[in-house]
Amino acid sequence: MALFHFTVTQTKRSKGQSAIASAAYRSGEKLYSEYYGEYSDYTRKRGVICSDILLPPHAPKEYADRQTLSTPISPEIC
Repeated sequence: MALFHFTVTQTKRSKGQSAIASAAYRSGEKLYSEYYGEYSDYTRKRGVICSDILLPPHAPKEYADRQTLSTPISPEIC
């Protein structure tokens, strides 16, 4: 029998954490944070088995790009 494990963590800007950096780390990609004005580059990270973005059929196609999906609409919203 397969066991399923799911963990949820919060990313808090007040603690110096970045949602863009977290997304880049988990996916093993290079993403740019407009808020901090810097790149988070985790392209050399090993062990990333799957970093697919699963979207429903009615979702906008531009959300298949992780940079677009991770960039907030407005810094005030975050």
